[in-house]
Amino acid sequence: MTIRLGISSCLLGEKVRWDGNHKLDRFLVDTLGQFVDYVPVCPEVECGFGVPREPFRLVGDPSAPRLVTSNTGRDVTDQMVVWAQNRVVELENEELCGYIFKSKSPSSGMERVKVYNEKGVPAKTGSGIFARIFMDHFPLLPVEEEGRLHDPKLRENFIERIFTFKRWRDCLAQKKTRGTLVDFHTNHKMLLLSHSPDLHRRMGRLVGQAVARPIEQLYDEYRDLLVEALRLKTTAKKHTNALMHAMGYFKRELTGDEKQELLEIIDLYREEHVPLIVPVTLINHYVRKYDQPYLKKQFYLHPHPLELHLRNHV
Repeated sequence: MTIRLGISSCLLGEKVRWDGNHKLDRFLVDTLGQFVDYVPVCPEVECGFGVPREPFRLVGDPSAPRLVTSNTGRDVTDQMVVWAQNRVVELENEELCGYIFKSKSPSSGMERVKVYNEKGVPAKTGSGIFARIFMDHFPLLPVEEEGRLHDPKLRENFIERIFTFKRWRDCLAQKKTRGTLVDFHTNHKMLLLSHSPDLHRRMGRLVGQAVARPIEQLYDEYRDLLVEALRLKTTAKKHTNALMHAMGYFKRELTGDEKQELLEIIDLYREEHVPLIVPVTLINHYVRKYDQPYLKKQFYLHPHPLELHLRNHV
């Protein structure tokens, strides 16, 4: 399963920044890079500005800022906008499953980018010119900044989303049938439950009433709910609900001691004494031991490679 991610070139170690340096991110290159193919983009260089170059900054209205050179005040907004609008069309052919932006960049910052007012006073209220055009063009794609990915929960959420988005792309690559959609939903039930019990129920009702909708409408409605659900962050409470749901599939198999042990481990997780990987590992052990067919297929129990160590910290 090849996951293609757009990324700011400097994060891969390419010396494309205004001062000729880079912003190599070791986690993105050495760890996540083992499981994804990157599509690097540097707006400033691709737009026609050299290395090194005069730095840029955003000025004016935060909702529609201008991009100007920091020292000479030359306005290059139109040049960047025209390039960005063409570039996002080109990126449609890359089958991206997400994008990682460079934080604080006036071209590639996702949020909280400095915008200077007429007095030269900055406020962290903007988005980079390219980032804004990209997000408007690809509203369904998971996006993040490398700075925010230092937060374990945001990192886990983003990577779970890109792997799920790839599976959704694979689902779309098959013939669109109600049965195919039912299979996708069934295998993601617990994962959806950990993000939003409400949307989990709504998606279940949608799939259950599939025959009442044209197939294209059905897929579009399901996709929108899937994206909405995965944008909601998981919590210890929602994970505990999903873990207890999984335990219910072992009513007849677990011994008294095994049930007690699993309940204790889930409670330790709920109280944040152990990370999520601990109860999930125990449940996976019981899935193999008792050959539980439903849980075997639940992506919640293996949403991304263990080598990423994502659930060791949430």
